[in-house]
Amino acid sequence: MNTTIANRRIIRFLERLFLSPTRQQIVDYTTTISKLLFQRHGIFLSATVLAAVYVDATKAILCYSMVLLAEVLDLRLARKVSNWEGKDPKTARRIAWQILFNTLVSALAITAFVVQIALEQRVGGHFTPLFFLFAAALFCAMNNHQILGALILRLTIYAFAFGFIALIDIIRYAPPLSSYIWLQFFTVAFVMYFILDVSRLYLGMYKKNLAHLESLEEEHEKVKAAFRVKSNFVSTVSHELRTPLTSIKGSLDLMAAGSLGPVPDHLKSVLDLAGRNCERLSALINDILDVQSLEAGRFVSELKPLSVEDFVHEAVQVNYGFADKHGVYLDYQRPETDTMILGDRRRLIQVMTNLMSNAVKFSERGDAVTIRTEAHGDKAVIFVEDNGIGIPADAREKVFAQFEQVDNSDRRSHSGTGLGMNITRQIVDLHKGVIDFASEQGVGTTFMVAFSRWTPEHAGAEIKMHPHAEKLRALPAAE
Repeated sequence: MNTTIANRRIIRFLERLFLSPTRQQIVDYTTTISKLLFQRHGIFLSATVLAAVYVDATKAILCYSMVLLAEVLDLRLARKVSNWEGKDPKTARRIAWQILFNTLVSALAITAFVVQIALEQRVGGHFTPLFFLFAAALFCAMNNHQILGALILRLTIYAFAFGFIALIDIIRYAPPLSSYIWLQFFTVAFVMYFILDVSRLYLGMYKKNLAHLESLEEEHEKVKAAFRVKSNFVSTVSHELRTPLTSIKGSLDLMAAGSLGPVPDHLKSVLDLAGRNCERLSALINDILDVQSLEAGRFVSELKPLSVEDFVHEAVQVNYGFADKHGVYLDYQRPETDTMILGDRRRLIQVMTNLMSNAVKFSERGDAVTIRTEAHGDKAVIFVEDNGIGIPADAREKVFAQFEQVDNSDRRSHSGTGLGMNITRQIVDLHKGVIDFASEQGVGTTFMVAFSRWTPEHAGAEIKMHPHAEKLRALPAAE
């Protein structure tokens, strides 16, 4: 009974050792095999040529053919693993068996190759076959440590080959212990120890990296779970706030308009202040929902060809009332020709609205905000220029940051959520565009947004943007 239990434990241990690699270990193993294909065959081919010239061409080519067979099996296995999702334990077990079989074929082919060279040699101390075997064993120790069973199998076969070659001349000549033949034997033993130590080191480093990767994956799952909780919380709270806020704002508007009765003069300013704060809170809720959508990747829909001039013109019309309320004129002269880009119309209008509303808020009454659209080579560029208070040089990093506002003057009469420009930059990034600005305090600010132009010939092509928006004016015209 005890013997049966011991045998079962041994079998389970061997199964865990040889037939239970994780999907990550299998993928790492097959990926390494594929990456180092040409490096391995450079070594194999060089050894084959030398053996063919100096030993036996027929045997060298035969052994190399066996190595090629093992390589074909490994490459087929690598393709199979690339299509495997890793959810089927039976498939994992079959792959483990195939790895062991391929390892056996490859190791036996290389061993047969070096042993044949050693048997053919009569003088020279078997340096050539031992060096070939050392190179193969070292390569194995450095690159086949992902699956411990395959590593043990290959090194065991190589160890027998090392021992056999080291004992050939001892068996042939029975030399005294002081002979150089025994020196070669002890040197081979030292080399075998060295290879085992290298294998241990690489195996230890791989296990540490694997454990670190697993730890990172666990932390990543925790972060994703926390992100989902946060997103659900923000979404729920924002939507729950929006409903009563709409009711409150509607009631305030009715009261301010006198629909519920005459409003005493001393309450008009209070109602006006409450109404403005409701608008600010509504804008903040909308911006928070936009940021959440951006983080979740649900913000920009499918990009479609559209005219830059069309959506800019529409954005100007939408914002005429806001600008007129602040005594600022929006100046946009539409060009005669249209410039096409790939974009989400609604989100690009949101970009223009953010840029124009900022320009209006930082302008004096009676000023004009100029909007221009121009084509520069393969770029479509939009300019929004104001004559306002300007942005300090030390505030450049704050412009596109979340919950940051640039306020360098008491002349500023309108506050914002601190999210608008951050959302604007992210929308531009999602369109593979660039946004930048040039500003001088007391003179004004010009924001520049650039996108790659689109033509029917570009359908399906990757969009690449020039990295420096401020240099777009100097770009040569397209040929």
